[in-house]
Amino acid sequence: MSKYFQYTACGLDNVWLANGYKVKTTRHGDAVAVNDVDGLHKLIAQTLIEKKGRLTGKEFRFLRTQLGLSQEALGALLDFSENAVSLWERKDTVPAACDQWLRMSVLAKLEGNAKLADAITRTQTVHKLIYQKYVVKEVNGKRTLSVIKQPRLALAV
Repeated sequence: MSKYFQYTACGLDNVWLANGYKVKTTRHGDAVAVNDVDGLHKLIAQTLIEKKGRLTGKEFRFLRTQLGLSQEALGALLDFSENAVSLWERKDTVPAACDQWLRMSVLAKLEGNAKLADAITRTQTVHKLIYQKYVVKEVNGKRTLSVIKQPRLALAV
């Protein structure tokens, strides 16, 4: 497969690109720039949704990240613990019902289902607020409170 580029940045080991990328030489060695990463991820997600059989743990994680959900947030939506979701992704032991729920959710998002997008946004917001950090400073006898911005939860399609 030497004429193809193995695209592992998505977290999957079995994605190879025949084109749609450029190899650039930098002072640190060769680098690869992939065209339209969002479109590529949508294509991968659509392919995984239609896949026969259960999703592997890595495939499940890829679809979860397409919804922009952490393991904890997905666990809360499905009434499972964060540890359970982590175990599914590491050990390829995704329950059939959760596999189907995730596929339907990603499909609904790809089709522009506003209600699902709102529900996912609310879940992301709650989990962002749970881990939000506040910093209190005192300057010249006056206290101020500021919020430390948290990194975004995974990437969303």
